[in-house]
Amino acid sequence: MVDEQLRGRFVWHELLTTDTDAAADFYKRVVGWTIQPWSSDASYTLFMAGDRPMAGLMILPEDAKNMGAPPHWLTYIGTANVDHTAQRAAELGGQVLRPAENIPSAGRFAIVRDPQGAVFGVYTPAQPQSVARTGQPGVGDFSWHELATDDWSAAWPFYQTLFGWEKTSAMDMGPEMGTYQMFGRDGQSVGGMFKRPPSVPAHWMPYVMLKDAKTAAHIVAGLGGRVVNGPMEVPGGDLIAQGIDPQGVAFAVHSKKPAATAAAEPAPARGTAKKTAARSTQPARKAKKTPAKKTAAKKPAVRKGRKAGTGRRATQKTKKTTRAAARTTQRRATTGKKRVIKRAKKAKKTVRRGGVKKQARKSARRASKKR
Repeated sequence: MVDEQLRGRFVWHELLTTDTDAAADFYKRVVGWTIQPWSSDASYTLFMAGDRPMAGLMILPEDAKNMGAPPHWLTYIGTANVDHTAQRAAELGGQVLRPAENIPSAGRFAIVRDPQGAVFGVYTPAQPQSVARTGQPGVGDFSWHELATDDWSAAWPFYQTLFGWEKTSAMDMGPEMGTYQMFGRDGQSVGGMFKRPPSVPAHWMPYVMLKDAKTAAHIVAGLGGRVVNGPMEVPGGDLIAQGIDPQGVAFAVHSKKPAATAAAEPAPARGTAKKTAARSTQPARKAKKTPAKKTAAKKPAVRKGRKAGTGRRATQKTKKTTRAAARTTQRRATTGKKRVIKRAKKAKKTVRRGGVKKQARKSARRASKKR
């Protein structure tokens, strides 16, 4: 049972590079892994996600350099018998670059090149159950594996025979790139194959699952790397980004479709998508129709009325008081105006009747008496 779970699964990944310290710092910041030395060999570093080892980090070996290998990520595919798988790969037109050998306390491996030039490892771990994990990958896991090759349809029999993969779904990528063929086991897709661009050699590309591929892409440039594709949305709503690290190694990251978006789009079978969308847009429409100033002015009055239990009555009372005050002001202004007019008329009558002359005579008499 363990052999069947192990066969064809992507069980380990290694970064072979020219500067392990710089690479460790880069992937710690971009992916969020921590690092720790391997207990069996301090020159081999482990990338960790929590307490789980995710990948290895080591200096690119001299023999690999001599064969023209650049710094790269190496993907290992599980098998119950490394020797038999390597031999079968050679019979199918591949090439064994490094014969099967043991890693003390770790397992047995070999390095193989497929008929179109893509390099990968085959691996039987000492404890197969520890790496033959099933289920959905989490943050920090390798979540997808992609083969860029000359002709995926010619490469397919090679891998199907070795690892028992099944074709799942396919996607048309246009006349230049053709079909993107996905594959996996038990109906679950774990990777894809497609025709490589002319400028890219045949290779396997592993994707690391992150919380947010966009955030990772922004971090890359500030650390001396560069993004060559993305961040972009793929069918289904997930995001991917592909880049080059400071040592020239191609890498890729992947994040799931945001949960909020997924929640807003229920399963079509339930027939509730249109209703949900209508309900979600109603508050936005109301907010647009109601000006901010009017809303701010009305709310305090409504709240006051509700607290006192008066509502409209309070508003009517306020209007009556305002009208009464206006009438009082108008009455006072009219009364004052009438008084002024009355006084003016009285003064005019006094002048006409010789009132001024009489007043002058009275003043003259009073003055003569005093003398």
